[in-house]
Order: sequence, then C-alpha cells, then structure tokens
Amino acid sequence: MKPKFGVICILIGSLLAPVAASYAQDVDRDHPGTFIKDSAITSLVKTKLAAEKFSSLTDIKVDTDDHGVVWLTGTAASKAQVDRAEAVARSTDGVRAVKNRIVVKTER
Repeated sequence: MKPKFGVICILIGSLLAPVAASYAQDVDRDHPGTFIKDSAITSLVKTKLAAEKFSSLTDIKVDTDDHGVVWLTGTAASKAQVDRAEAVARSTDGVRAVKNRIVVKTER
C-alpha cells in the first residue's frame, strides 16, 4: 500500500509543478502587494465601493491587471463620486496605480 501512496504523490506533484512554476515566475518580491492576486484586489475595491453606498455603484466597473493597476470604468452621478471611487481604489492594499475612466452621467 505504501508504494501506491508514493506513486500517487509523485503524480500529483508532477501535475502541480508547472502551475507553481508559472506563479513563482511572475512574482515581484520588491512589493508586498504583488502577492495579492488581481482578482483579490478587484474584490477588495468592489467591497470598499459597496461600503460607500454609491447609488450608481452598479454603473462602475472594476478590473485589475497583472501589474496591480486598477481600471475604473462606467458612469457616476457626480464628480464627487468619481473622485471618491478613485480614492477608495488607491487606498486598497496591493494597488499600484489607478486608471479612472468613470464619467459623470448627466440627467436629461
């Protein structure tokens, strides 16, 4: 039974090794925020924006690239909301830069 366990461990290890190597290769050890994956940063920003209780939150989209740059797009009801969304994103751990493409939606 023990030889089977060893073979299973070797097989699993050989399958997971390429995945681990690809993650280790892209790590910038100079910045602690790089250990937070882009999806985690996006989730943190969205959670913080939800806490702000923006009425136009559903019109603001958040995306994070693999370099920790957060992209904000969509529309907001006022310039104050645009500025606040950017400030919230900038204050989030792991964010290196914010590209704000939110526009103020005027009522017709």
